[in-house]
Amino acid sequence: MAINAKMVKELREKTGAGMMDCKKALTETDGDMDKALEWLREKGISKAQKKADRIAAEGAAHITVEGNTAALLEVNCETDFVTKNDQFQTLLKELGKHLVEQKPATVEEALEQNLHGEGNKLNDYITDIVAKIGEKISLRRFVIKEKTDNDAFGAYTHMGGRIGVLTVLEGSTDEAAAKDVAMHVAAVNPRYVSRDEIPEEEVNAERETLKTQALNEGKPENIVEKMVEGRLNKFFQEICLLEQDFVKDPDQKVKKYVAAAGGEINGFVRFEVGEGMQKREENFADEVMSQVKK
Repeated sequence: MAINAKMVKELREKTGAGMMDCKKALTETDGDMDKALEWLREKGISKAQKKADRIAAEGAAHITVEGNTAALLEVNCETDFVTKNDQFQTLLKELGKHLVEQKPATVEEALEQNLHGEGNKLNDYITDIVAKIGEKISLRRFVIKEKTDNDAFGAYTHMGGRIGVLTVLEGSTDEAAAKDVAMHVAAVNPRYVSRDEIPEEEVNAERETLKTQALNEGKPENIVEKMVEGRLNKFFQEICLLEQDFVKDPDQKVKKYVAAAGGEINGFVRFEVGEGMQKREENFADEVMSQVKK
C-alpha cells in the first residue's frame, strides 16, 4: 500500500513520534494504522529497555486532589530539563488522576492497571513517553490519602516539585491552615508528628548519648539526669512536628497553630525527589556535547 503524507501526519499526531519513524512504521505494516501504532509501541519498549540501566534520580513530586481523595507521587527522570517538558507535566497529571481514581496499593499494581480503567496499561503509557522524550522515566512511589467532608487536605509542592508534602487536617475544613502545615513540613522536615511516635529504642539511644556527653563535659553525676532530660526535650522539639516552632510564626508551636484552626494533624508524607537514590556524576559540558554529536 502506498504511504502518503496525510497518513504519516495522522500517525505522528497520535503518537508524537518522529516523521521518519512514523513513515517506517506505516511501511512495515503496509499502511495499517493500528498495526503501525503497535509497531511504534514495540519500538518504544525497545528504547525503554536500553535505558533501563541508566540512573534516573531527577524528576518531580506531584499532588492530585479530587474530592476526598488525594495522591502524592514521585516520578523520576534522568535530567532536570525534562521536568519542564509539557509531555512530562502531562504525565504527572495523568498518573495523579489515575491514582486517585483507581487507588492501587503498590507501584507494581498501578503499572499493571489500565490508565483510568480503560485503554493501555499504565506501564505502556509511561513507555510511550520514554520513547518520545528519550530518557528513562519511572513512577518511583506514591501515597494515597482519604479524608471526610469535615477535614482538609494540606497539599504543597516546593521548587517546581522538588519537594512534595501531603497531610490531612482532621476535624477542620481550613484548607489554608492545612497548607501552611504542609509548607512547614517541606521547610523543616520533621521526622515524626509527636514524641509518642518515636520508637523507644531511639529515645533510649539518644538518652545514653546525651548522658555520655554530659559526663564527658565533667558535669557532676547528681545533675546529669536533669540535664539529660532537658536536652532530650530539645531533641523532641527538633524532630517532632507538633513541638516545632511554626515556620510562619516562630513565636508559637505548630501544635498551637493547628489547635487554633480547630483540627488535628495525625500524620504527614514528605517526598523529596531523589532522596536515597544514587545520583548521576557527569560533567555537564560533556553531557551537552554528547547530545550535540548524536
